[in-house]
Amino acid sequence: MCGRDAWLAPELGCEGDPFAYVEALEGRVFRAMPDRTTLRFEHGGKGYFLKFHRGVGWGEILKNLLFFRLPILGAENERAAIKLLAERGVDTMTAVGFGTVGCSPASRRSFLITEEIADAPSLEEVTADWGEIPPPAKIRIRLIRVVAGMVKEMHEAGVNHRDLYLCHFLLQRGNLGNPRPALIDLHRAQIRKSVPLRWRRKDLAALYSSAAHIPLSDRDLLRFLRVYFDRPLRDVFSRDGRELDRIRKAGDELRKKYLRKYHRPA
Repeated sequence: MCGRDAWLAPELGCEGDPFAYVEALEGRVFRAMPDRTTLRFEHGGKGYFLKFHRGVGWGEILKNLLFFRLPILGAENERAAIKLLAERGVDTMTAVGFGTVGCSPASRRSFLITEEIADAPSLEEVTADWGEIPPPAKIRIRLIRVVAGMVKEMHEAGVNHRDLYLCHFLLQRGNLGNPRPALIDLHRAQIRKSVPLRWRRKDLAALYSSAAHIPLSDRDLLRFLRVYFDRPLRDVFSRDGRELDRIRKAGDELRKKYLRKYHRPA
């Protein structure tokens, strides 16, 4: 992509240059990195999130290519993933602004503005005490099936998340009775005609590891697999049994790394 392209929804009240509008925004900085800033701001009584990309530089691009990874060059990736998931009926963010300027992939600037999903705790927060205070079985089962369906639709659309943890599912209106999680933080998502096996494995292993604190039974895991694969379980284990073992092992390793990093003995 080369040149300049930008748009903002009328609700944001921009009457001039979108890039000047974005660069003048003030609010709470959630993440500040050399190449990217995430900012929450308010306008007209509503909350929004801005991700502003400044270009990653040739060094970062070359480093990613040396490790056979596609570098994230700007906001275009997340914008495309949001659009595709919405078309597939997967609840996600709503984009209300996007812009890109520049030709060089190393210095191109871009932004994405999304509506805040208010009153929506993450599934990590919602399930934090389920080990001590389990929810009613029907609540747990319903949530498992909903999440499995979302991940199934995402992967069938050719999207892999790369950070598929429970903290990136926001429970809209905090309603566990009729859960409608929204999938967020898609800036690292990859889009292809179909998701390669290793990237599907990485997503499922990340989700499995982040749910390790929940007392899930074998039947709960089978419920997830039944919805995700949409095939009889006998067929799933016959065709994908070895891959399921790899997913479980990868998820266990991720959990061990997490515990070593964040739960070191005093």
